[in-house]
Amino acid sequence: MRFTLGLLTALAMLLAVGPAPAAVYEFTTQSGIVYAEHDGTKLVGDLYQPKGRVKAPVLVAIHGGGFQFGSRGAYTYWGAFLARNGYAVFSIDYRLGKPGAYPAAVYDAKAAVQFLRARAADFDIDPDRIGLMGESAGAYLAALIALAGDRFTSAYRDDANAATPADVKAVVGFYGAYDMLAQWSHELVASPRNAFVEKFLGAAPMENRRVYFEASPISYATVDRNKVRFLLIHGTTDDVVDPESQSGAFLTALTQAGFFARRIVIPGAGHFWASDPFESEPHSYSATAVPRLMRFLDSSL
Repeated sequence: MRFTLGLLTALAMLLAVGPAPAAVYEFTTQSGIVYAEHDGTKLVGDLYQPKGRVKAPVLVAIHGGGFQFGSRGAYTYWGAFLARNGYAVFSIDYRLGKPGAYPAAVYDAKAAVQFLRARAADFDIDPDRIGLMGESAGAYLAALIALAGDRFTSAYRDDANAATPADVKAVVGFYGAYDMLAQWSHELVASPRNAFVEKFLGAAPMENRRVYFEASPISYATVDRNKVRFLLIHGTTDDVVDPESQSGAFLTALTQAGFFARRIVIPGAGHFWASDPFESEPHSYSATAVPRLMRFLDSSL
């Protein structure tokens, strides 16, 4: 009965928001998989897998929360939905607050990609079809790893998978921050008591301007890195991460450098909605994005 209801839900959702997939899969969930240990902290993730699909493409899902809060549970709904549609999803926790301050959280999320590639045969996923998915701070981490993961090599060299490549084919980013200096300036006006970027980077730009450049995904939107495909999703009324100075400017930089980059703009949407349930809400913000998101994944992975 549980499987039947899951199939009916998935089919109803896809009929409401887009064309039906070639197959709808039953899926399994493995919770609390340890993918690395950094500075005494065990880093874990939940793996959603489509049953019966050999060498499934996989997305590492990275939650948001201003680098201060959040958990891998943010991708409960997307994990189930994507697994039913043939994509494995590895939703991860990473260190938050001071323990996760830049670049620690970057190394954590990068380690998840390396873990999946190294263990691809064990999980029956395709090591050549790995993507990243994130919202807000998670979208930031996804973009930085995709564009500049090869620059983060000086720490955690004793990781079991430290030598494993962390390159990915595609990134889906919901309302991400991609220019840290522009986001710092926005926060100075919009939320001066919640200086997430300054806390994450450990300094104001007047103290260390270089780290704002080095930590920004937009700094690496260059021709030599343009094999990664990007889908940027955001609303029109986001007062936490400014849409135009972040997704808009990042899209321009990617396009200028020859990347395949697309954007979905959702009228009326603000911040903090990507983790909401959407399969029973065909007019929700996430459901609105599903048809184009699935086309992007199908063509990218």
